[in-house]
Amino acid sequence: MQIVSTNIAKPTTIIFNSQEVITGIYKTPTKQSIYLGKENVKNDEVSDRKVHGGEFKACYMFSAEQYPHWKNLYPHLNWQYGMLGENLTVSGFDESQVLIGNIYKVGNALIQITQPREPCFKFGVKFGTQEVLKQFINHGYPGTYVRILEEGFVKTGDELILVESAKKSLTTFEFFKLLFSEEKDQKLLKIAIENDAIPLKKRLKLKTYLE
Repeated sequence: MQIVSTNIAKPTTIIFNSQEVITGIYKTPTKQSIYLGKENVKNDEVSDRKVHGGEFKACYMFSAEQYPHWKNLYPHLNWQYGMLGENLTVSGFDESQVLIGNIYKVGNALIQITQPREPCFKFGVKFGTQEVLKQFINHGYPGTYVRILEEGFVKTGDELILVESAKKSLTTFEFFKLLFSEEKDQKLLKIAIENDAIPLKKRLKLKTYLE
């Protein structure tokens, strides 16, 4: 896996249900290195700290290989990397292969795969329709948030080198499907609940689905 674009955002005001809302979803490519901090990417807008930023959502990465799918659905949009709200656009990133809890060295940083993105209304505003949320969920390739184990700079061209593969885990793809499925796979539920790369609050919520 390799970084093909680093992206950050300035605060942008949008209108939703006749109310002004500030968002950091409008990310654009930057030619400079970006710094992955413990709580967020330096100089990147994180507007709602309840659902973005923090230890388990410090940085968001998305697969470059998924871009054609979305361009095909929304050809009228002004396409560039960062369109899916990601800080890191990564080639060779396949959610069906990457395990929750995997640890990678990239640039000067050490990162851990934590949880997939769950789309919200701001994503819908950016794409011009709230239907995109359902499309995003059904497609099943949501990108992933990462935890920053060691802070550091990363830049375009840096490779993600697997340092430690998660033991007894599930893939990002499997976890995303688990989050949104009405009938929860009990085996995957038990695996997710025991995975400390997933925030405790989310694991406790998943635990309520155990039969």
